[in-house]
Amino acid sequence: MLSSQRFDKIAENFATSEVHRSSPTMEALHETLGPQTGSAICDVACGAGHLALSFAGERPARLVGVDPAPNMLESFRRLAAERGAPVETVEAHAEELPFPDASFDLVVSRLAPHHFRDIPRAVAEMARLLRPGGRLAVIDLEGHDEPEIDALNHALEILHDPTHRRSYTLAEWTRFLLDAGLNVPVARGSQSESRTGVPVKRWCEIASSGAEAEEAIRRRLAEAPAPHREALGIRQDGDEYLIPVRTCMVIGVKPLTGSR
Repeated sequence: MLSSQRFDKIAENFATSEVHRSSPTMEALHETLGPQTGSAICDVACGAGHLALSFAGERPARLVGVDPAPNMLESFRRLAAERGAPVETVEAHAEELPFPDASFDLVVSRLAPHHFRDIPRAVAEMARLLRPGGRLAVIDLEGHDEPEIDALNHALEILHDPTHRRSYTLAEWTRFLLDAGLNVPVARGSQSESRTGVPVKRWCEIASSGAEAEEAIRRRLAEAPAPHREALGIRQDGDEYLIPVRTCMVIGVKPLTGSR
C-alpha cells in the first residue's frame, strides 16, 4: 500500500493524536523561529495540519498545507475551521511542490520525511520555495549512528508503520540541507515528541499498526539489550514500554542574493 493511501485511512487518528498535536520539539521550534506575523508559511506533508495550525495565532499572511492524502487535507481544513483560521490546501507530494520559486518565508515539515521517496529531491523542492532569508524547518524521526541500535530502531518503525522508509541521522539531515544550498544554524538531535513517553499500545493505536505488529514490537523490545533501548530513549514501566518518539530538528536558511 502506498503511504498516501494508508494515511488516507487513518487521517482521523492523526487529527486526534496527542503526539502530533503538540510536543516539546514543536515548542522549541517556535521559540527558535520567533513570531511569524505576516509570514507566508507552507507545511509540507502536513497531515492533519497540527504544525501549520500552531502558527495560526501569530497571524501569518498565508498558511498552506500540502499533503498527498485527501483525507488528511480534509482533517486540516476541519481543524482550521474550528479555530477560525484561514488556510489553503494542496494535494501533492513533497518531491513535486506546485508553487513558484520564492513563494514562502517559512517551509516546515514534521514527522513525515521518513516516508518521502526521494529525500534530496524533496529538500531541494522545499528550499526552492523559500524567499532569500527564508527558513526551512524539519522535525523528523532520527536515526542512530551506531548500526546495531539503528537496526533496532528501523525494525520497530517498520513494525509500527510498514510505509516507513528510513530515519536519518542528524548528520545526514544537515547534509541534505547544505546540499540544497541552505545554511544550517540549528541542528539538534536526541529530541523527543513526548515528555512522558508513549505507551506501545497507544503508539500502535495512532498508526493502526494492528495487534500482531504490537505484539511483535513488544517481543523485539523484550529481546533487545537494555543499553540499546536506553540509547533510543525507550523506558520500561512495569509490563509496558514507553516510546519517546525520538526526533531531530534542523533549520536551514536560504542565503541572501550573492551570499552563502
